[in-house]
Amino acid sequence: MKAIGFTQHLDINDPESLFEFEKPVPSPKGHDLLVKVNAVSVNPVDIGVRRSGRGKLMTPKIIGWDACGVVEKVGTHVSLFKPGDRVFYAGSFKRPGSNSEYQLVDERIVGHAPKTLSDDEAAAMPLTSLTAYEALFEQLSLPTTSSENKGKTLLIVNGAGGVGSVATQLAANAGLTVIASASRPESIKWVKEHGAKHTVNHRNNLVDEVRKLGYKYVDYILELKDIDSHWKEMCELIKPEGTITSITENRRPINLRLLTPKKATFAWEWMYTKSYYHTDNMQTQHIILDKIAQLLDEDKLKGTLTQSLSPLNADNLRKAHSLVESGHMIGKVVVSGWEN
Repeated sequence: MKAIGFTQHLDINDPESLFEFEKPVPSPKGHDLLVKVNAVSVNPVDIGVRRSGRGKLMTPKIIGWDACGVVEKVGTHVSLFKPGDRVFYAGSFKRPGSNSEYQLVDERIVGHAPKTLSDDEAAAMPLTSLTAYEALFEQLSLPTTSSENKGKTLLIVNGAGGVGSVATQLAANAGLTVIASASRPESIKWVKEHGAKHTVNHRNNLVDEVRKLGYKYVDYILELKDIDSHWKEMCELIKPEGTITSITENRRPINLRLLTPKKATFAWEWMYTKSYYHTDNMQTQHIILDKIAQLLDEDKLKGTLTQSLSPLNADNLRKAHSLVESGHMIGKVVVSGWEN
């Protein structure tokens, strides 16, 4: 089968930063599905893994953590899917990624693909949807009913990115007043179209920005970009006994003492935790993805695809990486359709 990977951590403009090669088609065992991959999306995690590291790898590393495809074969313990099922998923951090013609993925972290979305549209959704859903309803512990969230506010830092675009919608649907940060006219328009009631500019002081809107504190904060720059602002803005969740890595130590007087809670969200450690609740990702597919099919959730590239080859995958690396992406970019 064809696969795309790297052996060196190179600049994306270098043709060797991502290149095509051949490898055997793997065989499913246990809970594995063998999926024929039709479309993949690129996320910031792809950029981070491709760029970070030194030296040369002995064998090419395949990355990619978003896919839509069709189940070809199943392992002996599979009960949730059958060959021919169209699926979407984000996969595992410990296994080869989706940038290959065929991929093995555990059924417990896979969802049935939305019926009303194309492969491109579906491939844009899994990682960001899982991250947004877990961050909101598991780490922030938001109630799922509108009545319980009435009058509650959520600040989302970086609302126009992939995760922010889904989180804004899920939170608004759950009855929260969403304040999303965005700095450009096009990103401000995007977050408002996806459910934000207010916008603030994360290039300015967020405390000043939020308080100009008339809010002294917010009940919840979801941080999606640059925790180091916004940590003190978030600690000031969070309501006493409120909760902050972040998906971004800190480069400096986080001063949790700033939260002590408010008895506030801080929690990390890492979408891969369940599959990385095979936690007891790993199958919740299957349930969440099926729920996301239903919301998309019922038009209660908008897809976040903004750019499509075809065919699925190393050249177009490098272009997609460049778009994400620019830091100005709104929504998601997908690459689809393997060359014959």
